Amino acid sequence: MKDRENQATNLRQMSDEQLAATLREACQTLFRMRMLKQSDRLDVPTEMKRNRRLIARVKTIQGERQRKAATQTA
Repeated sequence: MKDRENQATNLRQMSDEQLAATLREACQTLFRMRMLKQSDRLDVPTEMKRNRRLIARVKTIQGERQRKAATQTA
């Protein structure tokens, strides 16, 4: 539980550019993992779950920032 909180805190401290880069890298990694899974060469299946959750966290933080920016300009 604490690890997830630390990860979310670390993500929130990143700039928008860093978050976008993290998201891009996580999506590429997930794609590679899917290919490995199809060929039965994926060693740790739980890594896919971890990666999907990272993508979800990054997208959530990006959405929060967009909503916050929209309410500040309105």
